[in-house]
Amino acid sequence: MLQVNFQPFPQIGTERLLLREITKADAADFFALRSNKDLMRYIDRPLAETVQDAVNLIEIIIAASKHNDGITWGITLKDNPRLIGTIGFWRIMKEHYRAEIGYLLSDAFQRRGIMQEAITAAINYGFNVMRLHSIEANVNPGNTASIMLLEKNKFMREAYFRENFYYNGKFMDSLVYSLLTSNK
Repeated sequence: MLQVNFQPFPQIGTERLLLREITKADAADFFALRSNKDLMRYIDRPLAETVQDAVNLIEIIIAASKHNDGITWGITLKDNPRLIGTIGFWRIMKEHYRAEIGYLLSDAFQRRGIMQEAITAAINYGFNVMRLHSIEANVNPGNTASIMLLEKNKFMREAYFRENFYYNGKFMDSLVYSLLTSNK
């Protein structure tokens, strides 16, 4: 079975970015991301309605990394500590050496290659440090930007599930993509 250890929390530096631990000090920036209807339109989770909602989610993220059940990095620019996005492996299936990746980036920073830089770093960490065999992405079929990002990074479409997810009073479709260590 896969063994992971996120203590101490692993920071990752790239050319322009620092992927770092999210703390309660990030609550206002995290709230701005998670309360933005446009950003969250393809993430089938409730919008944060208050800063306290953001703090509660940060506490869940912190607990997941402390218990080695998931890891979420805050995405920041190297020269600015403000949170502009998140990326991580929020669902780790240790018995299958597989994890589900998820990400979110402020619209002010989109279309600059930032998420490409972050996903490259996360994939490298997942395969080389965590020793994953595969990385999964569950995507809303309408999220063409995410689909293009995954396909650019050699993720292959594995499945299209029709109305398999019930959220906000309706059944929704999902796409599942995966990347195997042998295909990266």
